Amino acid sequence: MTDLTDVEKKVIAFIQGDMPVTERPYREIADTLGMTEDSLLDIVKDLCERGLIRRFGATLRHQKSGFEANVMVAWQVDEAQIDAAGEIMAGFSEVSHCYRRDPADEWPYNLYTMIHAQDESSCREIVRKLSAETSLYTYTLLFSRRELKKTSMQYFGSS
Repeated sequence: MTDLTDVEKKVIAFIQGDMPVTERPYREIADTLGMTEDSLLDIVKDLCERGLIRRFGATLRHQKSGFEANVMVAWQVDEAQIDAAGEIMAGFSEVSHCYRRDPADEWPYNLYTMIHAQDESSCREIVRKLSAETSLYTYTLLFSRRELKKTSMQYFGSS
């Protein structure tokens, strides 16, 4: 395990939670930490290159964003087509997440999209468009019935 400097720990503490919803969120974090935006970004890039940060993820709190319905669509896609299908699906503004997972014996689906819309009927229409655009017709719909608490992993306190 690589030792982290105190500055790296502070950077991680500030980026592990909610990001400021501003045009320059990293500049706002850098200002809070008393450093330049470029310095902060250099540290984040270095942490990524060292494998200490593997990914950034966004959490959409769809109900607070004005969406009344959302559906996870599990698609069965031939592996040779999965990258192309994923790129097409991710290009739809209604799709907030698009990712591949290994299928299981009882669950043949390997590509997942999360779709947000005003109602379930609109979600179904978006799925129909995705299906037509990709020529993929084997899928299942998993509608959200309630929003669960969403939290980020906390590695270091921001104090």
